[in-house]
Amino acid sequence: MKQASGSGDPRTAPGAPDTEGIPGTPGLSDGADDVDARLATRLAELRAERGWSLGELAERTGISRSTLSRAERAEISPTAALLNRLCAVHGRTMSQLLGEVEALAPQLVRADDQAVWTDPDSGFVRRSVSPPQPGFRAELVEGRLDPGADLRYDRPPVPGLEQHVWVREGALEITVQGTAHRLGPGDCLRFRVRGATRFTCPGPGAARYTLVVVLP
Repeated sequence: MKQASGSGDPRTAPGAPDTEGIPGTPGLSDGADDVDARLATRLAELRAERGWSLGELAERTGISRSTLSRAERAEISPTAALLNRLCAVHGRTMSQLLGEVEALAPQLVRADDQAVWTDPDSGFVRRSVSPPQPGFRAELVEGRLDPGADLRYDRPPVPGLEQHVWVREGALEITVQGTAHRLGPGDCLRFRVRGATRFTCPGPGAARYTLVVVLP
C-alpha cells in the first residue's frame, strides 16, 4: 500500500528529524499486521517530509511523543481519534491516508478488495468503498458502530469538510457543533465539519451507515 515520497533516505539527510519511531530502525514489530505496518511506515514518512521531530508532532497534535513513536513502529494500532488528529496536521482525510498505503490505486475496486479498518477501542469498523484514487474531491465510506460505541473527533481532518451520513440499519446519534441528531434507518444528515463531532450508537443493535465525504 505504501507510496514512497521523495528520493533518498530522510533519516540521513541534513537536518533530518530524529529517527526514533521510523520503521526500518530497530523496534518495528515483526508480528504487526501488514496494513498496520504499512500505515506506520507512511506516518513516519509524512513526519519526515515535514522535518518534524516526534516532539514537534506531539505539540501539533496533542498526542504524546511515546504514543506517536509506538504508532510509527507499528507497536500499536492507531485509533480513529488518533488518526483523525494526524490527518488534520497533514491535511488529509482518513480515506486519503489509508489510500496512500494501498499497493495500487485502481479505478474499480471489488467488494472483496475494499479496505476495511477496525478501531477496537471505539467499536468502529470502516470500509473504504471508493477506489483510493488521488485527485478526487468525494469519497464513499461504509461505517459500522457496535451498540454503545462512542466515536469522538476533536477536530476535522480538513476544515470545512462536507459530510452526508445515510443510516442503513440501527440507530445513530451524531453531535455536530453541540447539537445532537438522532437518526434511524433511511435518515440522512448533511453538515460541514468545522469543530468537534461525535458518533454514538445507542443500540440495541449495531448501526450501519453510508458516509459521503466531500473536500471543500
